[in-house]
Amino acid sequence: MRFLDEEDNDPMLSVVNLIDLFLVIIGVLMVTIAQNPLNPFSNEDVVVVENPGKETMKIMVKEGKELKRYESNGEMGEGEGLRAGITYRLNDGRMIYVPENKRQSVPKQ
Repeated sequence: MRFLDEEDNDPMLSVVNLIDLFLVIIGVLMVTIAQNPLNPFSNEDVVVVENPGKETMKIMVKEGKELKRYESNGEMGEGEGLRAGITYRLNDGRMIYVPENKRQSVPKQ
């Protein structure tokens, strides 16, 4: 008759199984961090836009190791500049930019 083996009562086996589980979890977390566009270990330049076009829009720009965050305050911006061309949206959603001819006069706004 066989009641219990010594291997079945060994508490170290459950500890080893827990260590294996934690190693798998750590590996998954490392892969997740590596695939994140704002990964602190990469030197790539990245722009991330949250809630585009809404009042709560946020833009994060990562240039090398430097991370800048811009938040919208809901106001329209102002500035100086010249009209450079016209953009048209096609029925399929594509955008086409048509630059203006330099010889044409630019209307004052």
